[in-house]
Amino acid sequence: MKYLFLTILILTAKNIYSQNISGKVASSTPIVQEIKVSLLNTNFKTQTDSLGFYKLENVPNGNYKIVVTSTGFKSVTQRISVLENENLNLDFELQEDNNELNEVVVSGTLKPVKRLESAVPVEVYSPTFFKKNPTPSIYDALQNINGVRPQLNCGVCNTGDIHINGLEGPYTLVMIDGMPIVSSLSTVYGLSGIPNSLVERIEIVKGPASSLYGSEAVGGLINIITKNPTNAPTFSADYFTTSYFESNLDLGAKFNVGKKAISLIGVNYFNYDQVIDKDHDNFTDVTLSERISVFNKWSFQRNHNRLFTIAARGMYEDRWGGDIRWEKKYRGGDEIYGESIYTKRAELIGSYQLPFEEKLMLSFSGNVHYQDSRYGTTSYIANQKIGFLQLTWDKKIGRNDLLAGIASRYTYYDDNTPTTKEAENTWLPGIFVQDEITFSPKSQVLLGMRYDYNSIHGSIFTPRFAYRFKANENTIFRLNAGTGFRVVNLFTEDHAALTGSRDVVIANNLNPEKSVNVNLNYIQKINFGNGTFMGIETTAFYTRFSNKIISDYESDPNKIIYDNIDGYALSQGISTNVDLNFPSGLKFILGATVLDNKNVQDGISERPFLTENFTGTWSISYKIQPWNLSLDYTGNVYSPMKLPLLSETDPRSPKSPWYSIQNIQFTYSGWKDFEVYGGVKNLLNFTPKQNNPFLISRTNDPFDKNVQYDSAGKVLVTPDNPYGLTFDTTYVYGQNQTIRGFLGLRYTFR
Repeated sequence: MKYLFLTILILTAKNIYSQNISGKVASSTPIVQEIKVSLLNTNFKTQTDSLGFYKLENVPNGNYKIVVTSTGFKSVTQRISVLENENLNLDFELQEDNNELNEVVVSGTLKPVKRLESAVPVEVYSPTFFKKNPTPSIYDALQNINGVRPQLNCGVCNTGDIHINGLEGPYTLVMIDGMPIVSSLSTVYGLSGIPNSLVERIEIVKGPASSLYGSEAVGGLINIITKNPTNAPTFSADYFTTSYFESNLDLGAKFNVGKKAISLIGVNYFNYDQVIDKDHDNFTDVTLSERISVFNKWSFQRNHNRLFTIAARGMYEDRWGGDIRWEKKYRGGDEIYGESIYTKRAELIGSYQLPFEEKLMLSFSGNVHYQDSRYGTTSYIANQKIGFLQLTWDKKIGRNDLLAGIASRYTYYDDNTPTTKEAENTWLPGIFVQDEITFSPKSQVLLGMRYDYNSIHGSIFTPRFAYRFKANENTIFRLNAGTGFRVVNLFTEDHAALTGSRDVVIANNLNPEKSVNVNLNYIQKINFGNGTFMGIETTAFYTRFSNKIISDYESDPNKIIYDNIDGYALSQGISTNVDLNFPSGLKFILGATVLDNKNVQDGISERPFLTENFTGTWSISYKIQPWNLSLDYTGNVYSPMKLPLLSETDPRSPKSPWYSIQNIQFTYSGWKDFEVYGGVKNLLNFTPKQNNPFLISRTNDPFDKNVQYDSAGKVLVTPDNPYGLTFDTTYVYGQNQTIRGFLGLRYTFR
């Protein structure tokens, strides 16, 4: 009897464990790596065979999570239930992992290439990244990218620029679709007018890129790739507002014109008209603004899939900040202080592949930028026109991947300041060539050089060298070295040249800046057995500048003195980015940069103003699948920066504190085609006013009518002016908005 019972027990146990799970794993592109299939938190694991089939045998009854992973593809996680006497057949299709290190990029070498195959390190950020902390413009969106910091330069009009690795905005070239149309005037005002709605992705190269892109690509470049009309949704809308009553609307629509043309039109409207003065200095905390931007891009179908795209954008903005009593009738007068800025801008960009067997691409761009500004009684009226034309030839010959091109850039600039005695017409023709030589699947060298002739400054030569070593599928080393150059536009050197009461002094004729750069890049990918992915990218960089333009605030508190440095300047440090993805849907994007920037003159080393030693950024995301709810927690942290004071008696802190801007967002996607999102910005309620008696000095006397001077021109300390200060708006290092909520709605129709 006992043997019969034992036999039944064994047969029953065998029946419990007799269920199998099998199927096939496919993908849109060939999978060269092994595909792992496992049940999470169990010992049931297997791999697919050469045809993609897999089988897990003798799986007990119960509920599981099955995970499918392969290098270079997004992992798939699915909940399953294993029932008695029921074998499961589950097929999967893997998608390429374009969120991590496998994106196609163009900015590093001017041709499409997988990011891991590029000899030049390129960072890529998609709209998904920027949706984690929705903002009304590209300028604001960059705040959570490691080593990239939007820097406000004026405490009243809130204009700013983009710092890369601690280098000021003029060292960063900002492009749209590879066309260098964001420069000079638009470096200060045009960035805030680029809407997020037209962005397909943003590529960032840190370090000189002048051998391909010429002037202004000294510290790095930001390439804004606009949406392809073919892949864009038929209609999209995105609206959000904040408790400050900032309102931002993005609209996009795609339509076919005949059988061979597709057009994409996008409209962005931003409005903020609330006078808020929470720091009680009788000046606006945030600039009031109304802005509209219209974007239209066309893609044409041609024989042999040759490329032809053309796009245009128009932007108008009316912004003002200043005394909370200011109205437009006071514009330019000395009764009530205000800074009022009207911006008009038009852009045209396009690419046309010539109808030849050889791959010849003609690219062109043009823009017109008109500025009409009043800073109190100071008038700044400027007109800028830029035209750009470039022809490139792309050819593979054996191991050599050649790219050669000729380019010409014309810049017209005129303003009403004393520094511009007559309109400037500058021509900058150039020729460049690069060769990527593949010695083996693991070893690749890039050699490049560029020659430009500036009609004012003469000949400029910029060579380039890069080496890429692929130790294995998961480990890559890259060495890059090159030179950079930048011609001068005083207005973009420092916005303080126009606002405040300091006099502008140019000590000598300003010469072009030059740089030498070396960086070492290391990438490590780690795929864990449970489907977890970790990507680590670390870059050590060194840049030495000659002829660097510096602004001297300290020699005379009543002046800003500009001159080329009599010595050299250094920017060096190390930067690390970490991507960590768990099968559960938890995702971390972490970044940290340690900086050492200094100007060296006469053996004396000084740290530049508004340059931090450390920056950190993070984005933590988690999706609760059953609730269709996503959580995004984003933020940044900055170390102290040296700030410009007016005198020894200035009571403001000479350094900024450690500070952090943190945000949290919840997104619900349970409705078809709709997303509802909301959250809180600046969770810690930080503002620069903290630990300072004031930010803008002498807001009670912005025209300095009651300031008294001694015979040497030094400001006297008087009962009305106890700190001996003049009106000054340059003491600013971060946004001045307190904690605030936001709420938004997205609609996408495919």
